[in-house]
Amino acid sequence: MLLKTDGLTGEQLARPLPPASLTLAGLLNHLAKVEDTWFRVRFAGLPEAAWRADAAGPAEPDWDFDTATSVAPEELRERYRTACAASREIVARSPDLDRLSARPRRDGPHVDLRWILIHMIEETARHAGHADLLREAIDGVVGE
Repeated sequence: MLLKTDGLTGEQLARPLPPASLTLAGLLNHLAKVEDTWFRVRFAGLPEAAWRADAAGPAEPDWDFDTATSVAPEELRERYRTACAASREIVARSPDLDRLSARPRRDGPHVDLRWILIHMIEETARHAGHADLLREAIDGVVGE
């Protein structure tokens, strides 16, 4: 995601690929949020990252996508870098992949670290595909 957004301005990050309203800014913000949610909040049982405190939250299900275009590009990138670094640190401190999350999923069950890692690979891969399409539409850059 960082590679796909490198060198783009705030205006370029906020540019959707019609007819959808998805933007690279929204993808960065969303991926920072889900890293924070799954590793920090659900698995480790810690409070959410400070930048999320002013977010609309559950009442606005797409707040992470919708509010991102008003955030400076470097701030979005830093949120994602910081969330990923925190995730890596939490994983490194875990004794094994079978350890259950401190907090359950919204639908009830606790999940183990293995499930979270696989889920986040899938989540990030899906959105990396979206990022490929958006970046190519913005300036023609393709590939890794």
